[in-house]
Amino acid sequence: MEIKFDEQGLVPVIAQDVETKDILMLAYANREAVDLTSSTGYAHYYSRSRQKLWKKGEESGNLQQVHSILVDCDEDTLVYMVNQTTAACHTGHRSCFYRTLDGTITSERLFDPEKVYGKK
Repeated sequence: MEIKFDEQGLVPVIAQDVETKDILMLAYANREAVDLTSSTGYAHYYSRSRQKLWKKGEESGNLQQVHSILVDCDEDTLVYMVNQTTAACHTGHRSCFYRTLDGTITSERLFDPEKVYGKK
């Protein structure tokens, strides 16, 4: 199957918990990130802000072990089905989708981001 990367060479990737089916995060991957994810079994992404490849959990230890990679019908979006260590979100929440549209927080933090990443 041929993935359709955008004009920047990126494809959106949804990370979904393989057991609970919770949506954990949305990020982007380039060809190298997809290939590394496939070959290592751990989620790799491409940071648009830092302009570099990154392995999920490389700083925090909150790794994503990838069980499978799904491709949507248009072949322009991927889903990594993952086993998530602790939390996916850099805010300390299990999912990056921890708020409703009106701002209500729907889950507790699982770790303190300042202790993991330091003060920014």
